[in-house]
Amino acid sequence: MNTGSKDAELEQILDAIGPRLRRLRQDRGLTLEALAATTGITVSTLSRVESGKRRPTLDLLIPLARAHHIALDQLVAAPASGDPRVHLRPVHKERGSVLVPLTQYPGRVQVFKQVLAPRPPELVTHEGYEWLYVLAGRLRLILGPEDFTLRPGEVAEFDTTEPHWFGPADTNTVEILHLFGPRGDQAVVRAGPSTTNPAPPTAPDSPSTTS
Repeated sequence: MNTGSKDAELEQILDAIGPRLRRLRQDRGLTLEALAATTGITVSTLSRVESGKRRPTLDLLIPLARAHHIALDQLVAAPASGDPRVHLRPVHKERGSVLVPLTQYPGRVQVFKQVLAPRPPELVTHEGYEWLYVLAGRLRLILGPEDFTLRPGEVAEFDTTEPHWFGPADTNTVEILHLFGPRGDQAVVRAGPSTTNPAPPTAPDSPSTTS
């Protein structure tokens, strides 16, 4: 590869960073103002980077990667293509929520990454079993008469025949990993949302909800 082609490749990589940053921010339902408050980067600088009017530098990309909870190389390198089993498209839901399916196994445990926007609680019931892991923000889980608040790194699992609802615990979005499967397909990890340290494993016939 000659110098000219290397320069052209570098230009192409740099030109793709701004639009990728804009998609990430919009997928998470963030305004420029909210991202500026999180990263310490001014709104005008963020806008110029996203529009390609300013070249991104490491001192900009590092806090942005941290804010979006992704590796730095995912911002710089173009995502791989051609394999939908690995690189799945986000699904935009009502009120700004985003759902990213991570598995495609009908009838088995389904795994999603979700960005949930604030919305009023509305309890539901259905067949199945759910496991929630908080990535960022605070998650409110209503399970029957109980009301929990989970923080990053905390886990809940429960039988979905119990009336339940989960969403942001405040006015900000919350990011979670969400596993859902048929009754009997249960996650192994158990932890109580109100404790600092994870609870020790319990016997299979113990209550399935966290406390």
